[in-house]
Amino acid sequence: MTDGEDDRASARQARRKVPLRLVRRTLSKAWSGNIFSEAAEAAFWQTLSLPPLLLGLLGSVGFLGDWFGEAVVTEVHDQIIGFSETVFSGSVVNQIIEPTVDDILTTGKGEIVSVGFLISLWAGSSAMSSFVDAITVAHDQYGVRNEVWQRIFALLLYLASLVLLVIGLPIIAIGPNLLPEFFPADWQPMIASWVGALYYPTVGVLLVLALATLYKVALPRKLPWHRGLPGAGLAMVIFLLSSVGLRFYISWITTTGYTYGALATPIAFLLFTFFIGLAIVAGAYFNSAIQELWPARMTRRQRRKWRRLEMVRANERLRTEDGEGGLWQRTTMPLRRQRRPDDGSSDEAGTEPTEPIDGGNHGDGGDRGGGEEDHGEDRQPERSGEPDRSAGEQPSWQRRRPEPQDETDYSPPGGRFS
Repeated sequence: MTDGEDDRASARQARRKVPLRLVRRTLSKAWSGNIFSEAAEAAFWQTLSLPPLLLGLLGSVGFLGDWFGEAVVTEVHDQIIGFSETVFSGSVVNQIIEPTVDDILTTGKGEIVSVGFLISLWAGSSAMSSFVDAITVAHDQYGVRNEVWQRIFALLLYLASLVLLVIGLPIIAIGPNLLPEFFPADWQPMIASWVGALYYPTVGVLLVLALATLYKVALPRKLPWHRGLPGAGLAMVIFLLSSVGLRFYISWITTTGYTYGALATPIAFLLFTFFIGLAIVAGAYFNSAIQELWPARMTRRQRRKWRRLEMVRANERLRTEDGEGGLWQRTTMPLRRQRRPDDGSSDEAGTEPTEPIDGGNHGDGGDRGGGEEDHGEDRQPERSGEPDRSAGEQPSWQRRRPEPQDETDYSPPGGRFS
């Protein structure tokens, strides 16, 4: 086997190991990040945030009945209940979601302008805050954003999503019925069948896109938007599989006669919200593992900002090490220094060296070797302000170099790099 064939075989073997490496990295990060505790926290806050969320959402939608008619509100109600039945179990829909939706649509319009509604906005944003915290922890960015501002940021994100839902729900509800009317009468049956078949896949795609957007905006140091798509797709798959599994589990446990009594429905709802949180957090860890294995390229703006910060840090570090001059002194003084005696003593200013350098007699402090610079034995250059070693001409090794004229040279502090 030739070397080229060996290289191709090694490359194929490495490509086969890539998915395994990604899975291992995701599981390792999720386990070290305590993913189950984060999912349980998200489930708790989702449960507490459900009534305020529905109050803000459906109470606002109720006002649309004055503009578009009560048929729009009724259609939104039916679509919410129908979508909930495809996700949650029948007991959760009948005993928790449907009564809450009915109550808010009938009496929620009066509460929309009350102080209680403003309080419900803060309570409803708790679930969003738990998701933002979990996403930042998954990407090792928790603490980059101020904690108080992060809580306010979650509230603003919740309000933005609430506005989008208030606008989008009527469109999603009445869109399938209105869309065929824009086509000729002969095409309307075919268009209606296509809309019915593609309705739920379209909603799923919209949810994936919304989740990818959440993965982007939740991070203080943002990644490109497309970097959130793999985690959003994984979250959707995890939620769909867990939803189907929970529905089968609840149906099976109901047939066995073993129930939790009055707590059965709240426990079932908590399980559903737990898997929602688990799916979203797992998607965040998956995106973080991809970022570690294949880092995203920095944008032009990020590169400019990084260069400025690195230049400032390097200059400050060199200032601290040298005591003065910083980066300018490092680039203008000799790079090699004199070897100190073992006893720690140093020459006093104005005295001659005790032994010649490179075998020459240069004790007079004049030019060495006919004016040529000598870079032999390392010697400690004297700093500015110290007296000359002799009354003669300043040694060439002690002279400062002329200021750089080329744009590629480093500039002194206060120049173009400061």
